[in-house]
Amino acid sequence: MGVTSIKFGTDGWRAIIADDYTVDNVKRVAAATAKWMLSKGMSKVVIGYDCRFGGAMFSQATAQVMCHHGIKVLYDKSFVSTPMVSLGVVKHTADMGVVITASHNPATYNGFKLKSAYGGPTIPSDIEAVESMIPNTYAEALDSIDNYAAAGLLEYVGLEDMYIKHVEDSFDLDLIRKSGIVLAYDAMYGAGQNAVRRLFPDAHLLHCDYNPSFMGQAPEPIHRNLTELSELIKSNPAINLGLANDGDADRIGLYNGKGEFVDSHHILLLLLTYMHEHKQLDGKVIITFSVTNKMKQLAKLYNLDVDVTKIGFKYIAEIMCNEDVMVGGEESGGLAVKGHIKERDGVWIGLVIMEFMAKTGKSLEELIQDIYDKVGSFKFDRDDLHIEDSKKWAIIDKCKNGEIKSIGGKDVISTEDIDGYKFFLSDDEWLMVRPSGTEPVLRVYAQASDDAAVRALLDAGHVALQEGV
Repeated sequence: MGVTSIKFGTDGWRAIIADDYTVDNVKRVAAATAKWMLSKGMSKVVIGYDCRFGGAMFSQATAQVMCHHGIKVLYDKSFVSTPMVSLGVVKHTADMGVVITASHNPATYNGFKLKSAYGGPTIPSDIEAVESMIPNTYAEALDSIDNYAAAGLLEYVGLEDMYIKHVEDSFDLDLIRKSGIVLAYDAMYGAGQNAVRRLFPDAHLLHCDYNPSFMGQAPEPIHRNLTELSELIKSNPAINLGLANDGDADRIGLYNGKGEFVDSHHILLLLLTYMHEHKQLDGKVIITFSVTNKMKQLAKLYNLDVDVTKIGFKYIAEIMCNEDVMVGGEESGGLAVKGHIKERDGVWIGLVIMEFMAKTGKSLEELIQDIYDKVGSFKFDRDDLHIEDSKKWAIIDKCKNGEIKSIGGKDVISTEDIDGYKFFLSDDEWLMVRPSGTEPVLRVYAQASDDAAVRALLDAGHVALQEGV
């Protein structure tokens, strides 16, 4: 049997459990991480796992390998979110963090994320260095977790307690709790469930129990996966905010009091408004390539600089390490703000929005209308096309060669290709195409004036992209 080639994608190494994601392969990745850490003079790591199948087993194997190589391990026995591990790295002054998670992927997957000392995703060049050190096999004899703990190489920590205290120190929770906000929360069976239950015991809770199967639903907080949350809000007039997180709770899904999905573009605009207008903060705005150009428009009104990166939060985190960043985010729900770790955090961002509502006394719908008054209204959606690989790359070649001249009878007036291809039909209307970094999928994104126009543009885009392929 050949050696499994292990590659880190957009956000960590992910693979199907019992296929390529095995204890032996996890040990190989852990060994490479340990050796790379030692080559850099690093000596302490925080390890956590989310609610996926085998999380404790895979994280313990990782911990054993780390301890075997002489690296001090801080380990949480219970499931935790990715941001809890990242915050733990900072609070415990560790050199690295490891999270056993496949984030929003289906339940059949697990994964291995690396975090750096600043409390955010490890930069691409360091990931490549770790990748290059992965051995073909790892068969060294390892001691038990208990023995490593007795020897002082492993220490148990409570990352969720630490996180809750950090939240209590950072937000006006009394104001939020007394503001009249009635929260509905969908954990998607993920690692945010206990933290939100502790912070808001009166919230209406969905899927806040431990179920590694996720009941067959990939824990990605997008509308088609959250219809139960939407219906709950619609059926209960008292509920005026809906929040959801993915499997490791670093992404956010949001609903207004009407049960309507509020996408990441709108959340980013809300964050930019709150941080600058209400908290009087400054700094750079960082967005990935698929985010609405309305962010550039609003930043210009505030006289703030904007950088556009490739897709993947690690690119935002790298800039956050070197520059003063106020808001950073990507279309897929990974968002970050100044004053927290250099990490996307779905629970934290939900709290920022709640504090914005509490301080202004406005509903989410009213706050979004205020933004529309500044930059104009818009809608956005994304289709994931599951097509054979050869066709997917033929479409990308077609985009690369400049063959997309018009979409739905409208001329393409300009094209951008930072990461994928974005075709502008006007200042406010665009279609974008990009192959997924983690799945066999072609993503097609569109922005237009209203939902019907977005749907028409996506449908026209499918035709234009696949014509002649």
